[in-house]
Amino acid sequence: MIIPPESVPGGRVVRATTLVIRDWTADGAERDVAPLHVHRADDEAWHVISGALRFRFEDHQVIAPAGGTVLVPAGTPHTFGNAGPAPSRFIIILPTRLDELISRLHESNPAEHPAIYRRYESELLE
Repeated sequence: MIIPPESVPGGRVVRATTLVIRDWTADGAERDVAPLHVHRADDEAWHVISGALRFRFEDHQVIAPAGGTVLVPAGTPHTFGNAGPAPSRFIIILPTRLDELISRLHESNPAEHPAIYRRYESELLE
């Protein structure tokens, strides 16, 4: 079955029963999208289409240029963001649970974020 993408703010998305694929953009600002965090039960993957993304882990960081792919296994503390100075475009592949987590975070007050992360078997580390 082919599921056509739907347009959403910031890009396009395809949703299935357990997996979500998002085509997102980030402005040229060099910043992390979230504090260092961990998903205890879910993997995430990114494929950079243009620009570059910076991934920060507990003890190192990686710059993924256009054409690069990064897989973060469950249990790996991480964060990511645009590497700057140019905008970037990327595909993120994640389970529906993490897509729901991201939606809840965007709808809520930052003071609520630690509790929201915990509801999705995740944890803020800083």
